[in-house]
Amino acid sequence: MILAAGNSSRLGRPKQLLPYNGKTLLTHISTEALLTPLDPVVVVTGAFAEEIGESLKPVQGITIVYNPHWEKGMASGIVAGLSQLLSLQPDTAAVIIAVCDQPYIDAGLFQQLMRKKEASQNGIVACTYADTIGTPVLFERHYFESLSQLSGNEGAKKLLQQYKNDLVTLPFPKGNIDIDTAEDYQRLLS
Repeated sequence: MILAAGNSSRLGRPKQLLPYNGKTLLTHISTEALLTPLDPVVVVTGAFAEEIGESLKPVQGITIVYNPHWEKGMASGIVAGLSQLLSLQPDTAAVIIAVCDQPYIDAGLFQQLMRKKEASQNGIVACTYADTIGTPVLFERHYFESLSQLSGNEGAKKLLQQYKNDLVTLPFPKGNIDIDTAEDYQRLLS
């Protein structure tokens, strides 16, 4: 599940559509997800849904979900995406939640999350970077109920703290590079 519903208020334009290495940030992460055995790949939109949907037309194999409650925060996107994911694939064993503004996410990282889950038998595998734990993060099925009850803008970080005994981490040193401002984007380009 790729969260791409925000309005990029600090950037002033849709970060999902920022060009990077010949693709948009969102097309990049969607394409990388499609290079893995992950199925289905669900992209949650909200603000700029029309433009984002148009930009994703060439990407075959993803499912776009519009979150009408995107203004309520990241949790509403997780709830909308998980609901769609389960309607497409009711027996889904786990979900990886990613955001579209971490340009160094690639298929290899998604596969590392899956391998770490298999090796550790933990129910949650989260990336660690810059003294934080965050996305991308894998949640096993028994956390779907908790994910579907999230609210507000905190996303799933609350669950990482609540269930830290079932959490294992994966180093993702470039995970702290995300695009929130024009300065972040300029740093990425240079």
